[in-house]
Amino acid sequence: MSARPAPDTRADYARFVPLGTRWMDNDIYGHLNNVVYYSLFDTAVNQYLIAAGALDIHGGAVIGLVVETHCNYFESLAFPQTIEAGLRVSQRGRSSVRYEIGLFAPGQDRCAARGHFVHVYVERDSRRPVAALPDAYLSALQALEGPQP
Repeated sequence: MSARPAPDTRADYARFVPLGTRWMDNDIYGHLNNVVYYSLFDTAVNQYLIAAGALDIHGGAVIGLVVETHCNYFESLAFPQTIEAGLRVSQRGRSSVRYEIGLFAPGQDRCAARGHFVHVYVERDSRRPVAALPDAYLSALQALEGPQP
């Protein structure tokens, strides 16, 4: 059995996206419910791609479908914290990207949670993988191919 993963630091990520938490995100134990972390991962990546001009959620010809996801939890997060999501790209294929995300509490250098998900980019209408990622995506992704642990 492998050793328990260790949390990443802020220096391990190329970009950061601020995310708000909501009252309904807390569970009965007083912290963010585990499913909320996956929503934050998805929100951080898509918010970044929209801001970078790569993703047009309403009319773009290319969309990303999540085909794999994972999370390690290290510390609790809770509403009303504002979270900073560190982003990086660890692998990029012809039509797929593995995004890695670290969720950081305000003022903390080590992430409270770290996860990843893989997007396969497909044509919106056919849902078939694209032959190649569009230039706008490639430009946005290059900015995330920075620091790696």
